Amino acid sequence: MIRLSVWAAVLALLVLTAAGPVAAADGPAVKLSASQAGTGGSVTVTGTGWRPHTLLMLLVCGRATPSRGVVGGTNSCANGDGRAVTTDARGAFRRKLPVAEPPVPCPCVVHVATVTGTTAEADAVLRVAGHPVAPLPAQRSGGRLAVLSDTRLTGSGSLLTWFGAPPGRTLVLTVGNTGTGPVRDPVFQVGTAHGVFAPQWDDQQWRGTLGPGKKARIELPVELPAGAHGDYTVTLKYDGRVLAEQPWGVGRPWGVTLFWLLLCLVVPAALFRVGMAVVDRVRPRRPGGVRHRRLSRPAPRPPGTPRWPGTARLPGLGGRTRETAPPPTTPALPWFGPDSVPGGPAGRLSAPHDDSPTSPTTPTTKGPT
Repeated sequence: MIRLSVWAAVLALLVLTAAGPVAAADGPAVKLSASQAGTGGSVTVTGTGWRPHTLLMLLVCGRATPSRGVVGGTNSCANGDGRAVTTDARGAFRRKLPVAEPPVPCPCVVHVATVTGTTAEADAVLRVAGHPVAPLPAQRSGGRLAVLSDTRLTGSGSLLTWFGAPPGRTLVLTVGNTGTGPVRDPVFQVGTAHGVFAPQWDDQQWRGTLGPGKKARIELPVELPAGAHGDYTVTLKYDGRVLAEQPWGVGRPWGVTLFWLLLCLVVPAALFRVGMAVVDRVRPRRPGGVRHRRLSRPAPRPPGTPRWPGTARLPGLGGRTRETAPPPTTPALPWFGPDSVPGGPAGRLSAPHDDSPTSPTTPTTKGPT
């Protein structure tokens, strides 16, 4: 029995010894090829324990330590000289990072964090040669905030949002104070990121005091730029730590597209009409052109008025008559009577005529009897 107990103790010690490195290796870790480098140089960053095929961002950040994190978020980092890398199938990576001076004093770290998906981050100490060093700001209290419920975005868009107005929502979550001191008027950082781009941070202060062991419901407004659409990620930070992330799918402002389509149809049509009006105004008229006048409709005949001779009643028209044009008459000249118009029957009968062979103009003389 003694031997069995001894063997069991040895086996348990071996199992614990073997499991120790495995447990230590769990979680993301970062190592640097050099702990100190100057501006313009570079260091090789090696990482293990990350999720496979995950996009990471590598930054040189000031006012940060691995235990406390990056105070002030990515505003304390040299964002313009950052590098992106994707982990392999085992969750490891190797990337060369140029050394740049952060906008705040050291202590400095190489900060590695995930861009999409579940938040994970790790820091490694880096001394930037020639960069000023300043102590970290003291923590305001012994309080520590933690998220106690799932975050959600409340609110909806409006008709103006459909036409390109800035979409807005409200980030709602419940936080609790897990520290030993109260938290007074905490300042949260709300960041919005589109796709793989870095978040745009906005500081928002919550008015109130949260004692140790207490919890409160936090509501923070979130707004995107005008015309924003696509997949966005809303990130909430406090004291340099990520508290929550919430995806946000923003619809496309189809009203703007409809407006441009109508503009492309209406403007050419209006220009065409204006051009045709100008051409019609400046175009010269044809010589000898005849203008068509609209014929006026004859006035109706009063009842009892006698019809013109020659008119006939049309069958099936309810008493309507068809008037025929009167026969043409020869106009009377002022020096002729009604019965002596040249060319008329009376004129022909009464016209003077002479059957004698002598000319009417030759005078005749009568001889003596």
